Amino acid sequence: MQLQALQDLVHKTRDARRAQTLSKFPPSERDALIKKYHPDHRENAYRPITFGPNAGEKTVRELAALLEGDSPVSADADLTPAYSTDVLVVGGGGAGCAAALHAHAHGAKVLLATKLRLGDSNTVMAQGGIQIAITNEDSPVQHFLDTLKGGHMKNDHQLLKTMVEEGPSIAKWLLDLGVLFDRDADGNLHVKKGGGSSRPRLLTCSDYTGLEIMRVLKDEVLNQKIQLLEFSAAVELLSDGQGNCTGAILQDLDNKRYLVVAAKTVILATGGIGRLHIQGFPTSNHYGATGDALPMSYRIGAKLLQIDTFQYHPTGAVYPEQLIGALVTEGIRSEGGHLVNAKGERFVNELDTRDVVSSSIIRECEEGRGVRTTTGRLGVWLDTPLLDVESGSGTLDKHFPAMVRQYKRYGLDITKDPVLIYPTLHYQNGGVQIDVNGESGVRNLFVAGEASGGLHGRNRLMGNSLLDLMVYGKRSGSTAAERAKSMQHGKLTLEHLKRFRSEAKKHAGSLEAHSPMLFPDYVRKEG
Repeated sequence: MQLQALQDLVHKTRDARRAQTLSKFPPSERDALIKKYHPDHRENAYRPITFGPNAGEKTVRELAALLEGDSPVSADADLTPAYSTDVLVVGGGGAGCAAALHAHAHGAKVLLATKLRLGDSNTVMAQGGIQIAITNEDSPVQHFLDTLKGGHMKNDHQLLKTMVEEGPSIAKWLLDLGVLFDRDADGNLHVKKGGGSSRPRLLTCSDYTGLEIMRVLKDEVLNQKIQLLEFSAAVELLSDGQGNCTGAILQDLDNKRYLVVAAKTVILATGGIGRLHIQGFPTSNHYGATGDALPMSYRIGAKLLQIDTFQYHPTGAVYPEQLIGALVTEGIRSEGGHLVNAKGERFVNELDTRDVVSSSIIRECEEGRGVRTTTGRLGVWLDTPLLDVESGSGTLDKHFPAMVRQYKRYGLDITKDPVLIYPTLHYQNGGVQIDVNGESGVRNLFVAGEASGGLHGRNRLMGNSLLDLMVYGKRSGSTAAERAKSMQHGKLTLEHLKRFRSEAKKHAGSLEAHSPMLFPDYVRKEG
């Protein structure tokens, strides 16, 4: 059947679908679905890590190679510091900016180094909102329970408890900084219900929540006495020979020279690994999302947690080709948008958890009920015009202006016709193991945001990533700054790297590649 005819089928079946109520899958059916169709359960995509703190544990092959990869820094590198600071923050996204601001507020001298420009991050791409329990009908306890259930009960309870309890204070902090969250007609904060949540608790800024938060954080960083190094990528950590982190080596991307930073404390906020394109999936992540914190932390001795689980956002664009991997915000499903297969049928409760919805879409496509695009890709329909039918003309334009504009650039009007979607690699569920202050198992090394692990368990609820960034950016920044007040700078050595290389040599095939990767391998090479 032609694509236009399949599109027409969505319109023809809309009234019948509106009369339907789809229940969420019972636990046994949900678990069986995920095990059969979710990419986390493709055994051939995984292998054991051969050495280091996580030796014997499985992760995706792409990440295993980076963890076992060699540093680009030579053993005899000159470690004369170019900069000296109390707190070094690596990463210029939401977590990094929050960490830098809170460290500065606690009186620390702060240097923020970012691989690209300040703000270039996954944070600016977060559309769906930030989950915070602020209404009388909600509570941090209910937020805790929803997140625990969504994470398949594998969440670190203390990390989760801390996040949900500090949510309301984060909302106040962001409002005080000037974040323009949506409000209702009476001027009260407007909250929406997200997938996997039992209560409406999403604070939004239309469909550009992350962009709005990042706008405010960037301005605040630039207005404070925070030293900023852009286009400066961290490539190796420094230690004192006793296992404590004492700084980092940056690479100035303009001239390729190394810059040594002596720091009393280091906060890594470099984001996830979407641009590794694990299992060949497209990704919603920005170009710098190559998981830089993971190999650097691993080499210095930090334990990683839950690095065998990743989130695939259910609704990544699959047509037109120019938008492959770009997110179609979950907010559209939150407001009633249907997922529809090639037969014009709904097949899943659209507000089930992301792993369930993604697995359901993959099942439809693998079992022959997907829609094939003109370029041969498979997907299912997201019935976007339904929102205007249900809530009145102009709803999409008002609530999702960025999405409407994004598609109009390519001659598609999502207010009139449905869009084709398929799961896209979106989030790294695991990462460096941290405590409630964001500190790793390596003293004076803190990790915040997507690079950390344990909080979300085996599946993240929408909207929790932005809250994670703010809470653990705050806690790592505050703790690192207070720690620095009572410390002297430690010795700068690469002893941990020497030990890592010595161990790697015992394992054939190790050290074949350099890590961190910094940029995906399809980025245009110089020369």
